[in-house]
Amino acid sequence: MDGTNRRLMFHGMCLFMLGLLTGFVEQHFANVRMGLAAHLEGLMNGIFLIALGAIWPHVRLAPAPATVAFWTVLYGTYANWFMTIVAATFGTAALSPITGAGHHGQPWQENFVMAGFMSVGIAIVASTALVLWGLRRDRSQ
Repeated sequence: MDGTNRRLMFHGMCLFMLGLLTGFVEQHFANVRMGLAAHLEGLMNGIFLIALGAIWPHVRLAPAPATVAFWTVLYGTYANWFMTIVAATFGTAALSPITGAGHHGQPWQENFVMAGFMSVGIAIVASTALVLWGLRRDRSQ
């Protein structure tokens, strides 16, 4: 996948920008703490993608696992920011007892946010495991 590192850095900057823009509107969410969390998720996940792009040339994976790692990390980072925005908008407390303290949404909203955050967790763990596997010591050296 030529240029994958550059694409990861591009998406990192896009997500970083989304985090910055979220900071301008965080006071308008039903749950302001979760709005702050969404702002920070955009910033941190953007930085994570930039860092991953920087090390990507050292990740040694076959084409199929590399593609899976790329798309799951993009899904996980963008969905993390998006689901935090949704949670802030709905005022849910699903899977976030600190930022959701004193808030609760409709049962369907809580379930939607919980499912979204669970899918984010699975995607991030899977992509991280693949990247770690790709960074393991080369046995031929």
